[in-house]
This record gives sequence, C-alpha cells and structure tokens, in this order.
Amino acid sequence: MNDSELVEETIVFVKETLRGAEGGHDWFHIQRVFNNTLLLAKDENVSILVVSLSALLHDIADPKFHNGDESVGPRLAKEFLESLNVADKVVKHVIDIIKNMSFKNSLDKNRKPFNTKELQVVQDADRLDAIGAIGIARAFNYGGFKNRELYNPTIAPNLKMTKEEYKKSVAPTINHFYEKLLLLKDKMNTKTGKKIAEERHQFMLAYLKQFYEEWNGQL
Repeated sequence: MNDSELVEETIVFVKETLRGAEGGHDWFHIQRVFNNTLLLAKDENVSILVVSLSALLHDIADPKFHNGDESVGPRLAKEFLESLNVADKVVKHVIDIIKNMSFKNSLDKNRKPFNTKELQVVQDADRLDAIGAIGIARAFNYGGFKNRELYNPTIAPNLKMTKEEYKKSVAPTINHFYEKLLLLKDKMNTKTGKKIAEERHQFMLAYLKQFYEEWNGQL
C-alpha cells in the first residue's frame, strides 16, 4: 500500500469512528486540521505521511469523551496503523505526536519534552482550528454540550491551572478564551501558523469586545 492509499484508508477509518461525534471534535474538525496541516507543511521540511496520519488520527478518541483516559486514542491509532502494516518508525512517530500535541500537556511541568518538526506542524494545524471564528463556534458548541454557562462575571478565569485542574474545569465558556484560546497565538511553532494565528487572535479580541458590550447593554 503506497502513502496515498494509507491516507485514504485512514480517512475512511476516521470518518466511520467519529460518526455522531460532538460537533467540535467530529470528522469535519479532523478534515480542517488535515487541510491546515498540508498548508503548513508546504513551508516545512517534514514527512508528509507522518503529518497526514497524525492529523487524521490525533482526535480518534479525545480523552474528554473517554473519562479523561489519555491512553485510548494512542492505542486505537497504533492498532489501526499496525493493521495496515505501516512501518514501525512511522507508527512510533505518529503515536508520539498524538500523545504530545494537546494544549493541556503544556500545563504539565513534569512532562518529558518531545518535539519534532512534524509535531510542530500538526500542533499548529490543530491550534488554528481552536481559534478564530471556528474556534469560537467550537468553544460554545462544547460548552453547550456540557451544559456550561456562557459567561458568569462572578467566576474569574484561572490563569494558573495545572493539567489536572484544566481537565476537570467546568467554568463558563468565556473563561476558556483566557485559559486557552487567547494563549495559543504565542504558542505557535511555524512561520505560516504564526501569521494565520495573529489574524484569528485579533478576530477573537473583537468578538469579546462585542460580547461584553452586548452583555452590559452598551449598544
């Protein structure tokens, strides 16, 4: 099976596995991250196969929907790739990316660092989908899915969360902007990712300004 066929088989697998998933973490999220990955990869010296498989499989079992279990996704991805006889070196690299790309892991100060160009590309691609217009839509979609408040002026954002506190947070959705979304611009790795992130960051700031004006009856 050549690289294109591997990618096509992975797309079929992911679409089927994520059928009926929450709207912010469904196949369309994966598709956008995959497209972002290919865009960013044009300007980086990376393995297209590794970044493609990583992008497609990175949310195959998001811990948020598996009682916080971070082992499910990497295990499912590994089993799938091995079933296609993907080279061991590629499988290991893909699994290492999946294990290390999430924002919450950056909050774990004791975590052993892992970093490759491929990780940087896929991480940026995923983070781009968490900001801007789609990032806002995804945040409120997930907040509604979890029946969270839109905003509560009495609950301040927690800017010093540990990884475990972040995973257990039930704060209003607006807090998520300050606890994650607005932080992503400065965590981008690639030149192209940084440029796109800056534009989407400014859009979120404009949105928040409008949100508070409407909330406080200022319009």
